[in-house]
Amino acid sequence: MGNDTHRKKIGYILWIFGFTGAHRFYYGRPISGTIWLLTLGLVGIGWLVDLFLIPSMDREADLRFTEGPVDYSIAWILLTFLGIFGIHRFYIGKWGTGIIYALTGGIFLVGVLYDFWTLNDQITVINSSNR
Repeated sequence: MGNDTHRKKIGYILWIFGFTGAHRFYYGRPISGTIWLLTLGLVGIGWLVDLFLIPSMDREADLRFTEGPVDYSIAWILLTFLGIFGIHRFYIGKWGTGIIYALTGGIFLVGVLYDFWTLNDQITVINSSNR
């Protein structure tokens, strides 16, 4: 079996909150994720279409990102639901910034948005260095 960095089940769970773009960020699509966030999933139409696009987004993410000791799905669930507390940063081993996030509400949400844009790449770097 090949690289399986992302999970369809997690994609569909995040899709439920898809008007925020969470599933698009999860699959490494920060530009469209931001558009979904700002337009409530393109006024719901793009959100519904994504129900059928998740399998292909999952395959593309599996090819693009590196498997390793840090699980993308766990990190993304932590970021999505507890990002302002920095729990995802503790999970990926970034304790210093995790403490800063915990004390500042994810650096007043700007850090959380930054992580929505870059978490997949941060994890890939960590997983690549542990090979």
